[in-house]
Amino acid sequence: MSESTNVKQVTVISGKGGTGKSSLIASLAYLMKDYTILADADVDAADLYLIFTPDVKEKHEYEGLKLAKIDEDLCTKCGLCRDACRFDAITEDIKIDSFKCEGCGLCYHVCPEKAISMNARISGHYMKSETRIGTMVHARLIPGEESSGLLVAQVRKIAEEVAKEEKKKLVLIDGSPGIGCPVISSLTGSNLAVVVTEPTISALHDLKRILELLIQFRIPGYVVINKSDMNEKVSQEIEEFCQGNNTVIAKIPYNDIFNTAMIQKLSVSEIEDDSDDVKEIQETIKGVAAKIKSFLKI
Repeated sequence: MSESTNVKQVTVISGKGGTGKSSLIASLAYLMKDYTILADADVDAADLYLIFTPDVKEKHEYEGLKLAKIDEDLCTKCGLCRDACRFDAITEDIKIDSFKCEGCGLCYHVCPEKAISMNARISGHYMKSETRIGTMVHARLIPGEESSGLLVAQVRKIAEEVAKEEKKKLVLIDGSPGIGCPVISSLTGSNLAVVVTEPTISALHDLKRILELLIQFRIPGYVVINKSDMNEKVSQEIEEFCQGNNTVIAKIPYNDIFNTAMIQKLSVSEIEDDSDDVKEIQETIKGVAAKIKSFLKI
């Protein structure tokens, strides 16, 4: 993203699923709605629509990997394509198995009769919607389809365009868990990453992997430990590990308010609750939003 546009981007990610990433980004989006465009880049398992019930204004087809097609009139059944296909996507009687075809195009190149063509297929949809916090750009990949990284890139591109049109300063991106292609696509060009983790051994292992990825991309990272009181020993290990390159900016204790908010299709920051523990969590999330704003100077 060009600095000349004056639009910054923050990607909220997690090394593993189930850490509370989407709950946190929903609250951040609500708190920063006056200057933020929300982009749900977790295209394999999008869930922010459950909280913000978007009213879809634009919906576009997304063409992912191409699908091989054999022209029966030209095919001589020589079998070269079948022998070359490492995905076993061509049957013994020289038919394309669409579930196995990865769209690599090797069969197209080895066919001596030029009987194979590569055709676009619809792999999902991307949308621009209106919500109670403003515009949200989101997408949905058809189950079983590949190339989710390319769809993430499309979501980010549209979100940037909308931010420019609406003169918003920030694109807030909900990334996929893990360190795979869609995560890399959601991180590329980000000004800051907020990594949500939890105090478990598996989460600590995955946190280390995601922080190594941030180092490679030279992206500064903030760490939020959700359910921090679930295992205080591991929470301490996370804090010790993060000393130096990364900063733990918040520790959020376990609380049923996260489940309550999702059931009500609200972010935690929107919940009206007078209990001290809920108020403390809401203030903690406000602090995360303030640190993001301060770091980006917006």
